[in-house]
Amino acid sequence: LRSQTEGQLVSLAVDVGDRVDQGQSLGQIDDRLLTTQVQQAEAELASRRSAVAEAQAEVSDVQAQVAQLQVQLQQAIADADRLQNLADEGAVTTQQAEQAQTARLAAEQAVRSTEERVRTRQQAVAAAQAQVTAQQATLAEIQQRRAFSALNAPIGGAVLERLRQPGDLVRLGEEILTLGDFRTIKVVVPVSELELALVQVGQSVPVRLDAFPDRTFTGRVERIAPVADTVARLVPVEILLPNNEGLITAGLLARASFQSSPNQVIVPERALELGSGEEPVMFVLQQVGETATVHRRSVEVGDRAQGEVEILSGIEPGETIIVRSSGPLTDGQTVRLSLLSETNE
Repeated sequence: LRSQTEGQLVSLAVDVGDRVDQGQSLGQIDDRLLTTQVQQAEAELASRRSAVAEAQAEVSDVQAQVAQLQVQLQQAIADADRLQNLADEGAVTTQQAEQAQTARLAAEQAVRSTEERVRTRQQAVAAAQAQVTAQQATLAEIQQRRAFSALNAPIGGAVLERLRQPGDLVRLGEEILTLGDFRTIKVVVPVSELELALVQVGQSVPVRLDAFPDRTFTGRVERIAPVADTVARLVPVEILLPNNEGLITAGLLARASFQSSPNQVIVPERALELGSGEEPVMFVLQQVGETATVHRRSVEVGDRAQGEVEILSGIEPGETIIVRSSGPLTDGQTVRLSLLSETNE
């Protein structure tokens, strides 16, 4: 949980180990300065809205003047036409007709001038409305910054670390708490390239934890990294492990077992060291009753990685091989297994 604003940490209501729900209030950063800024921005917004209302009222007044002048223009047009007809008949003087035409032109000019004032006032209204919009954005920004002063849990889970104390001055982006959601645990297993073919996204995987030696958990392969470690030549595989009981915590040692292909044989590479010459050989153990003998096998080897080698031919799945010997071995030799010997098929 990082701070999204700056200020003094006023309160922090949780500690390490506490359970929290998503959205739960965890603490508060001092927001008095931001509250003052919000009030100032609200007052400025009210003032700009008032300016819009005044500008709109001015537009209405000028539009009313235009309507009145248009009536006067219609009357001036009628008077000018009537006097022109009378002047043509000799009933009035030409001067009177000309004066009526002048009054008509003056009325037309008054209408055009007032209509231009309407357009000017409408532009003023648009500018005032733009200022209102800008002030609304400023107010929303300050309100958002003030909302950031309330520290709420982004996820449900447990508090893992408490990195700040009430009274500390926190800066933008600084960590205050570390939260963890342990409903699902991610196990990262480095897998040898020889065993990568055994792993598929979505497959079930038995997982054992040293912390719970008597239990086996079942996980699911979520992701296989597209790139192997350039030094160890291991490929990280991510396994998701349900943790409904909440027993598993972060940092535990986990051991995952991937089911081998029934036809694939992978053995410790040191088992090849028992042969002599350039041809790779291995010794297979056969035991009849209490008598154990070893038999030499020529083998074809495949890929090697992390002390293991893939046997392409010469050894069948399920056969027992010799990995260590106290001395040189020969084909058909009778051997005695030591108490420390392990037999793995």
